[in-house]
This record gives sequence, C-alpha cells and structure tokens, in this order.
Amino acid sequence: MTNPPPPGNWSDPTWSAQPSSPAPDPTLVAGQPVPAQPGPVDPYAPDPYAPADPYAGAKHPATQPMPGYAPPGYAPPGYPPQYPGYGYPQPPKTNGMAIAAFVLALIGFTSCITAPIGAILGHVAQKQIRLSGEGGAGMAKAAIIVGWILTGFLVLLIAIYAAAIIYAIATSDNSSSY
Repeated sequence: MTNPPPPGNWSDPTWSAQPSSPAPDPTLVAGQPVPAQPGPVDPYAPDPYAPADPYAGAKHPATQPMPGYAPPGYAPPGYPPQYPGYGYPQPPKTNGMAIAAFVLALIGFTSCITAPIGAILGHVAQKQIRLSGEGGAGMAKAAIIVGWILTGFLVLLIAIYAAAIIYAIATSDNSSSY
C-alpha cells in the first residue's frame, strides 16, 4: 500500500508509486533470525536459570516422609485403615481432689484457714494419683507446698499474737483503784 501524493506543488522525495527496495523480512534482524516470542509461562516448570543443586541426590532424613505416613484422611500405602481411637493418646484425666487441694491452698493466701485443708487434700490426692495413674501430680505437690508454708505462717502469726497478749498482761498495772 502506498501513500497518496502530497497536496500542492510540493514534492516529497520519499514518495514514489513503486517501492525502491523489497520490504524487509520480519523474521530477520540484521541478517540473523529473530528468536520466537515466549509463550505463556508454566508456573510449575523448573527454573532453567537456577543453578544446579550439588546436593540434589542427597536428602536430609528430616525431609523424608515417615514410613507409613499419609496425610490426614488417607490410609498409608500398604497399611490397613486406622480405626477410631488410634493416634495420639489422650492426656490422662486430672484428679479432682488435686484441683480442689490446689484451689484451697491458693485461697489460703486470703483466708489462712483453707491452707492446711489444701495441704492435707494434696497428700490424699497424691496417693490417689499413684494408685490410679491420673494426672495432676504437679497440682497436688504445689498444693502441699503452698498449704504447709501458709499454715506455718499462720501458726507463727498466732504465736506472735499470743506472745503479745501475754506480754501486755504481764506488764500491765493490776492495781486499779476506785
């Protein structure tokens, strides 16, 4: 397709009815073939420019799947399906007396009367835990420690109070005259 001649008397030296040379080949640039344009990129294809991994054949044991492992909901290959109740064991049930002992020992900070009760219940809970295998041994031990320490403070406080009363009576003047 050619352009129309310019208007008026002005002559365009580049305009001619016939092209002076054939049209250039679009597949050649400077005499060399043009590489094909890349098509859509596959996001899952390996990167051709990534350096080669010298450790590609050697795998760390932690990166290997465990034998017989399968994602949740799938049976491992070569093994029968798991039955309900299998898997991680449930934690043991916490002994109720250990919980009560711990609570009573902690309440002993505000009302010192419950501290010895919490310590005694802690001893009973420890025996129950040893016999039944229930959980809560740490709570029972904490109840015993806190309960007996607070009980010791209570006894010490009562002794100091009694000594103060005895001292006040002994030093008071009993001669009251009417």
